[in-house]
Amino acid sequence: MKQGRVVFEGTTKKENKIVIRYVTRYDAPEMRRLINEISKEKSFIRFQGEEISVEEEEKYLKEELNKVEKGTAVKLHAFFEDKLIGVADIHLRDKVENHEGTFGIIVAKEFRGEGIGRLLMEFALKEAEKELLGLRIITLGVFGGNDLAEKMYKSFGFKEYGRLPEGILRRGKYIDHVFMYKKIR
Repeated sequence: MKQGRVVFEGTTKKENKIVIRYVTRYDAPEMRRLINEISKEKSFIRFQGEEISVEEEEKYLKEELNKVEKGTAVKLHAFFEDKLIGVADIHLRDKVENHEGTFGIIVAKEFRGEGIGRLLMEFALKEAEKELLGLRIITLGVFGGNDLAEKMYKSFGFKEYGRLPEGILRRGKYIDHVFMYKKIR
């Protein structure tokens, strides 16, 4: 059972004590709070102002826990005290693409710049290599103009393999969707 298993305990660049652990069935309220907070911000994520209901978040959490237990996903949460401040996950695709994992990450605005995204990515990659049998390639998408994220991904060995011009509508403007990959095995 991976639920709640701690993969990191330590401090951030700003000396905040954090814990990074696997998702648990009790995380839905904090997950909902964080995604709705970041959605309102209209940052570099797919949610651009939408609000997730309690029911939607509970359904999503149940599906995520099932994937983690089946060995088709890794989902890590970063906490500062009892507050969820970051999430990173890797999900295996299915059928002929079941060797490909898709990476996603979010970090709360007030905790950005502390190295939490880098820690989440490091441990998500390590856990995926151990837990996601058959994983050979990890892919991700990044919003054009999100230079900090792109730089971090490159530092972990990700390479750009494509770009969809105007593939994302963000804050009323069309921007490029940049696709990156990293070969694991």
